Amino acid sequence: MRTKGTVTTCTALLAGTLSTVAAAAEPEADAGATGAASGSVSLGGTDGTAADGSAAGTADATDEEKPRRNRADARTGQKWIKRWAPERNTAEVGVYGGVFLPSRRLELFEPDTSLPLQGFKEFSTIAPSFGLRLGYYPSRFFGAEGEAGVIPTRTADDLAATLWGMRVNLVGQLGLWSVTPFVLVGGGMLNVGSDRAAVGSDIDAAFNFGGGVKVFVTRYTMLRLDIRDYVTAARGVDNGVVHNPEALLGFSVTLGRKHAPPPPPDTDGDGFIDPEDECVTVPGVAEYNGCPIPDTDEDGLLDPDDECVHDPGPEEFAGCPDTDGDGIRDLDDECPEEAGVPEYNGCPIPDTDGDGFLDPDDGCPLVPETRNGYQDEDGCCDVIPQEVKRFTGVIKGIFFDTNKAKIKRKSESVLYSALKVFRDYPDFKVEIIGHTDSRGSRDLNLSLSQRRAESVKEWLVERDIEATRILTRGAGPDEPLESNDTRRGRAKNRRIEFKLQMPEGASAADEPNKCEDPPPQAKTNVSAVVQDVSPAKPKTPAVAPK
Repeated sequence: MRTKGTVTTCTALLAGTLSTVAAAAEPEADAGATGAASGSVSLGGTDGTAADGSAAGTADATDEEKPRRNRADARTGQKWIKRWAPERNTAEVGVYGGVFLPSRRLELFEPDTSLPLQGFKEFSTIAPSFGLRLGYYPSRFFGAEGEAGVIPTRTADDLAATLWGMRVNLVGQLGLWSVTPFVLVGGGMLNVGSDRAAVGSDIDAAFNFGGGVKVFVTRYTMLRLDIRDYVTAARGVDNGVVHNPEALLGFSVTLGRKHAPPPPPDTDGDGFIDPEDECVTVPGVAEYNGCPIPDTDEDGLLDPDDECVHDPGPEEFAGCPDTDGDGIRDLDDECPEEAGVPEYNGCPIPDTDGDGFLDPDDGCPLVPETRNGYQDEDGCCDVIPQEVKRFTGVIKGIFFDTNKAKIKRKSESVLYSALKVFRDYPDFKVEIIGHTDSRGSRDLNLSLSQRRAESVKEWLVERDIEATRILTRGAGPDEPLESNDTRRGRAKNRRIEFKLQMPEGASAADEPNKCEDPPPQAKTNVSAVVQDVSPAKPKTPAVAPK
């Protein structure tokens, strides 16, 4: 049959063309290989149409075939949606299959005036469609393709007929992703071949347009969906055209993709390529241009966590030093080389007036303490009151029995006066010193003088004066006021002496010159003191000392 011969011819021609394009489009073939392809078509037969097609290819290679290089493609690291986007200068070779929906007014028949309707018959409303496809894309956004297809169908009276066609299309595509939408437009011919009892043979010009989507699955494989409108002549003269929808699903092989050059190396594997990595052999981070996070002062804290990048310090001080070891880092320390306290911003607690009392404990931080034995713990400048002065030095009027430490009752007037001063001025301390003349053994005199001093202390302590305020010492005959050769001198040497307990290095002699005297106070009236605090006078008179 003419129809079968024509289909065979087209198929052979398309196969030969595809073979040639496939050989030309694959750039990775071995350089040492040679190839040739040939195709021939001959027509003949009892009805004037016959076809014979052949294609042959040979390749000469060396004795041992060279293995293909297994080159890694840099694009394997890309996301799939970008990885296999179309490229320029590539070819697509594939097959397709689908459905063709011929119009009921499709004018595709061999006219014969002797037949009803001149031989026109309608075709089945749906028919399978399959064929081959070859495309070339000089740009990733447009290309051209040729198609040859066969559509086996039947007429309305159930006679077999075969439609076939060839068409050339211009394709425009949005070649940015592995999923690529496209549109096309093209033209060609639509033929029919069948027995005369069906519709005979006919060829009409055809125009088609449509669109679809390509899905590039891998480097070489692609799936494709087309929706087309096959536009051909309508039945009857001057009746215009008819539309014949077609839906196709295809599979193609993509040839000619270039292997993307491998990316620049990343020697240290930190994700920054060597040309952009300032520390090529050491893994790093973006903030430091591919270098490790530094520890400039080598204190174990990385710079972003170190508040003193250039000065080493412990972690508890955020990497800052504490030179003076006072627990306050140098950054916050106003005296970084001298230990201090937080209240004074890292400086030592001051002693502004230099009197040995730190300011928080100094009652007069701007005036130095007068160390004179009176109120020496308040940090202020003090003047010894006259009442206290009156009871320093030799205390006249304290008598003891001969060679004894018992105080005579007539001494109580003086002692009660002293008691009042102790009570009125609780901030002074005294040393009570006992003295004797030189008669008798020195050791006995030392013991006697000590006991007499302790008797006076005991008398005061019994009347609620703190024992810590009083020291005692027995001087014996060692500190005479006058010569022991005369009676008068020996009488003066037998005495009790009150001496203010002075701080080391202090001198009461300088005290009046150090600070202003307080307002004058009335002298103590001894008789008034006796009336206030002393018990009633004893009926028995006191015994005078020797």
